[in-house]
Amino acid sequence: MDNKSVFFDVLTPVHFLGRSAMIYPNKTAIVYNDNRYTYKEFYSRVNQLASALKNIGIKKGDKVAFLCPNIPPMLEAHFAVPMIGAVLVSVNIRLASQEICYILNHSDAKAVFVDNEFAGVVKPIVSELTQVKTFVNICDISNDKPLAGMEYEEFLATGSPAPIVPDVDDEYQNITINYTSGTTGLPKGVMYHHRGAYLNALGEMMETGFDSTSVYLWTLPMFHCNGWCFTWGVTAVSGTHVCLRKVMPDEIYKMINQEKITHLCAAPTILIGMSTYATTNAIKLKNALQIITAGAPPAPTIIQHMEAIGANITHVYGLTEVYGPHTVCAWQQEWAALSLEEKAKLKSRQGVAYVVAMYADVVDPATMQPVPRDGKTIGEIVMRGNNVMMGYYKDPQATATAFEGGWFHSGDLAVMHPDNYIQIMDRKKDIIISGGENISTVEVENVLYRHPDVLEVAVIAVPDEKWGEVAKAFVVPRAGTHPKAEDLIAFCKENMAKFKAPKTVEFGELPKTATGKIQKFKLREKEWQGREKRVN
Repeated sequence: MDNKSVFFDVLTPVHFLGRSAMIYPNKTAIVYNDNRYTYKEFYSRVNQLASALKNIGIKKGDKVAFLCPNIPPMLEAHFAVPMIGAVLVSVNIRLASQEICYILNHSDAKAVFVDNEFAGVVKPIVSELTQVKTFVNICDISNDKPLAGMEYEEFLATGSPAPIVPDVDDEYQNITINYTSGTTGLPKGVMYHHRGAYLNALGEMMETGFDSTSVYLWTLPMFHCNGWCFTWGVTAVSGTHVCLRKVMPDEIYKMINQEKITHLCAAPTILIGMSTYATTNAIKLKNALQIITAGAPPAPTIIQHMEAIGANITHVYGLTEVYGPHTVCAWQQEWAALSLEEKAKLKSRQGVAYVVAMYADVVDPATMQPVPRDGKTIGEIVMRGNNVMMGYYKDPQATATAFEGGWFHSGDLAVMHPDNYIQIMDRKKDIIISGGENISTVEVENVLYRHPDVLEVAVIAVPDEKWGEVAKAFVVPRAGTHPKAEDLIAFCKENMAKFKAPKTVEFGELPKTATGKIQKFKLREKEWQGREKRVN
């Protein structure tokens, strides 16, 4: 007998559900509107879905796509699809028809599950989806079946609830493909493996203090890095998932109170909405709430505002290519004695690698040598370890470029502080080089966020005849305020080196991705009007 079979088991997050169903069969696993599923029911439904997929011919390695908001079918898909060795493709619900068409065709999806709210963007492209054999309608907001296929509950009924032995014999087997936003061209399909999903899911729970008594609110899209692996992690520790179809501040606070939410994840734009709503409605949290934020470097001011109402903010950092978060701004007890402002500044840093990730550094991309730990020298964040992608699906050239030098290149410029905490200064493409001086747009944005009239801000480089390029700020004012450009510029000059201050300010709404990231590239395209930004 091979001793390896005694001490080795394939790491796959699919196992998490069966364990929780065995230990906590009657514990509430999922809450959605008036529906509550126990872990026993959750497990049964997942086995039914897996069985139904096998019955229509879905085999190991086949791709199954879901276009669905944060509702129970999306959670069930995260276990049922990989349970039979197939690959889950979670599609961004805010994409246009042709973007969805590209993803479904590029991923080779054979079955597509579509929530009926989004059927309107799929119907025009059905004839172009030549590889799709089966459509299933998720009828959550009405009983209509817009696409030529069964309704989700009907489809489940064709499967058996009997437990299925996971068809995973290699932990480096592909478990999901997540498509990037495609801001610099066509979206790229990021391939995750079972081992990385397993470890990152446990890492999330470890770093955020999540356990079987915790209740998680789904404010983060499950289609985004598989919900940062919380889809699997919450289940691993037998916590409770509270699904939320629409992410609105009033609904968030309602669910926080009603379900006694202990944890949620949110991009800074969600925190801004929550902060504004809390201020307007004089909200103070009654119970402890852990908020995990990422997506863009959060302004210290936003952290201060949320912690003032009783939340505790943990800042994490990562990319789609590293299963979501890879680093965390790990709390140091001595920070407790600092002022709120100083504490918020420290907590806004990107921090250190997760225990399950281990490897993150800031290097000179030309030499791959680590930069000095001085908090000043700028380099690129690079990562390697268990939760780095397998590569880009059907794109070996982009994969090779991303892994040059044996590390994954993030494209984020940062400094390494003496305490070994990383702090992002900018994206490579966002750094402003004005008259030979480097200006961090993040630094300028953080100063502007401290102005009481500023709700949201984005700073980019714009062309300048004298300096080559200078900073310009795009500002969304707080409701009821009417700040003037000259006042904001003066405020910046009072709080940072004068050459870093924006030369102009424009007021208005900011373009954003589906996950709340501000799309600076759209602002740049408008300002540069086809002129190429010089490369330094």
